[in-house]
Amino acid sequence: MGIGRRVRAARARLGWTREELAIRSGMSWSAIAQIESGRRASPRPTTLSAIAGALGVSIDYLVDGAPVSAPMLEHRALIYGSDDDFALTTSRFLREGIERSEPGLAVTTLRNVALIRERLGADADRVTLENGRRWLRTPETAVNAFMEFIAARLAEGADWIRIIGEPLWPGRSEAEVKPWIRFESLINLAFASAPISFLCPYDERTLASAVIEQARHTHPQVVAGGATTKSSSYRDPIGFATEP
Repeated sequence: MGIGRRVRAARARLGWTREELAIRSGMSWSAIAQIESGRRASPRPTTLSAIAGALGVSIDYLVDGAPVSAPMLEHRALIYGSDDDFALTTSRFLREGIERSEPGLAVTTLRNVALIRERLGADADRVTLENGRRWLRTPETAVNAFMEFIAARLAEGADWIRIIGEPLWPGRSEAEVKPWIRFESLINLAFASAPISFLCPYDERTLASAVIEQARHTHPQVVAGGATTKSSSYRDPIGFATEP
């Protein structure tokens, strides 16, 4: 049932019907239905390859549920300008995960944790909400904390994980900000093959325009004004992270 469950989860994440996956993969609707239901527990390699290619995941992920080789990470910057914008977008992001049984984690300020909790209501108890001052002391502690959370959820059988991570920019000097910008870029390498959706909020009201611009360099996609677009300013993380 593992393969079928992961095919269904990846398809739902894209908002596709079984018919659409069948068309995009060159498979029949009945074949997709049999795989998702578990009636075909061991699909042929050519079948797995076609489905994985259509869904944008790796064969290793479909078979084992573990991050191995193909890039799967979704890494988006959320540029927000009001409490309502933040709460609406982040709660929708987490609630979609709840509906799909995807573990959710939000690491941000205590004020923003409260906004998420209020918007989610009773569903707030179904995700993990953390104080950023504990998790995000340094880029190193952040990476370790995220990796521990991800490893634990995958070991529990999660097919996909959703994480909101908001670095604590205000009050940090230019020298302190630079490692965090590099950290945002390195996420694209460190978690490239993991089944994760990262959403990184940036508050236009408090952050310098230069920090907002860097978000467009370090995130492949940007969410602003309720729309998600590809960042035309995105830069290759290998070159970006090695700049002086």
